[in-house]
Amino acid sequence: MTVLLKVDDVHTHIGQYHILQGVSFEAKKGEVSVLLGRNGAGKTTTLKTIMGLTPNSKGKILFNGEEISKKPTYNIANGGIGYVPEDQGIFGPLTVEENMKVAMRKEDDAAFERQEYVLNLFPDLKKFWKKDGGHLSGGQKQMLAMARAFVNDSKLLLIDEPSKGLAPIVVEKVMEAIVEMKKRTTIVLVEQNFIMASRIGDTFTLIDDGETVESGRMSELIENDELKRKYLGIGQRGAEHGVAH
Repeated sequence: MTVLLKVDDVHTHIGQYHILQGVSFEAKKGEVSVLLGRNGAGKTTTLKTIMGLTPNSKGKILFNGEEISKKPTYNIANGGIGYVPEDQGIFGPLTVEENMKVAMRKEDDAAFERQEYVLNLFPDLKKFWKKDGGHLSGGQKQMLAMARAFVNDSKLLLIDEPSKGLAPIVVEKVMEAIVEMKKRTTIVLVEQNFIMASRIGDTFTLIDDGETVESGRMSELIENDELKRKYLGIGQRGAEHGVAH
C-alpha cells in the first residue's frame, strides 16, 4: 500500500518550548491512522505542524513524496490536505450553506458532487441548510467542520478530536461517516476515545512527551494492555469505557 504522508523525526518549537521532540509516522492511502497519547503529548501540535501552522524546526514531512514542511499553510491546503481543528473553526454567523460555499476552493461539478455525498452522510446539515452555524448543536458543528474539509479534493484529511464533548449517539454517527469517508480519502485522526479509535483506526502511533514511542497496526495495540496502561492510562476497565486520561 502506498505511503501518502511520511512524518520523519519532526521537531517543533513554539516560542521557547520544544513541543515535538521526534515524531515519526506514516499514513498509507485509504487508511485511518490514529495519533494517540495523553493530554499534552503533542498530538494536536503534530497536525498543526503538518499544516504549516506551527512550522517544524527539524525533520521532514513528505506528502505524496514531496517535501511540504517549508511551504505556507495555504499551499499545503491547496495541495490536497484538509484540516478539521479541535475547535471546529466554522463561521458562526454564516449559514450551513454559506459555510460550505466559503470552504469550496473551486465551485465545479466535482465539488458539488462531493458536497452532495457528504450531505448524505450528515443529513442534519441538509435539514439545517439555512440555519446559522452558531446555532447548531455541538454534534452538528462537528459534522459541518468535517463536511467543509471534505468538500474539496483533499487526498488527506487531518481531523482533531472529532468525538470531544459529543453524546454517544452522535459519536456513532461521526464514526460511521469517517468509515465512509475512508473509501474516498486518507485520514489522520487525533482521538482520546480509545473505543472509537480502535474501531475505526487501521494503524496507531503513540506519542508521549512530544515523541513517537510506538506505532503499528491497531489490532496490535488492542491486544497490548501494557502499552495502553503506560501511555494512555487505561487498563482493562478503562479500555471498556474507552477514554484515555
